Amino acid sequence: MSAIDIRPQEVATINRPRQPAPAQGATWARVLALAVAFALGAIVAGGVVFALTRPDSIEQTADRLRAESALRDKTQIKTLTELARGTRARLLPVLDGLSRAMPSDGTAGPVAVTAADVEAWQQAAAAAVQGFADPPSGETATTVDTYAAARGLTGPARAAAMDLAVRQRAEALFTWSIGATALNAVNIDAGYGHQHVFLPTSPGEGALTPDTEPEGSHDS
Repeated sequence: MSAIDIRPQEVATINRPRQPAPAQGATWARVLALAVAFALGAIVAGGVVFALTRPDSIEQTADRLRAESALRDKTQIKTLTELARGTRARLLPVLDGLSRAMPSDGTAGPVAVTAADVEAWQQAAAAAVQGFADPPSGETATTVDTYAAARGLTGPARAAAMDLAVRQRAEALFTWSIGATALNAVNIDAGYGHQHVFLPTSPGEGALTPDTEPEGSHDS
């Protein structure tokens, strides 16, 4: 048997080929892809934020109703102020006659008043009340009616009725002054400025009086 020549096996070394460096164009393509992805993400995120924060249909409807209500309020305030001015014009002759017929301070005696005068006052007061029929308001008309009833009385009954008429007039003027003060305030808030629709009062009647700001002034 011949001897077998056993040689050490040579270990093959596998040299893997080196990966070529990425070309410059591929690098820019990768950067561009990342930039586009970021931009798309920002757009999507912005859209989500807008969708979450924009007013929905209910809020938009509420805003519209509030705007319409504010406009309607301004119109009603103007209409009410004009109505108050017209009412004051009707009541001024009535109050002037009542103040001369039954002065609240007692410094002057009552003047002669005819039945025609009283009837004219009643008609004027009734016309003024009609403008405020809803809700009804009858303070001044009630005062004239009390005075008219007192004229038909004598002695203590007449004096008591006259005193009641004087107190009713004072209460009517006080009530009006409260309304005139509130009307002035809402006119300022609505942008119309000061609107003074007060009735003349006598000292001691406790009625509120207009402020010193000029008519139409926007100073509070």
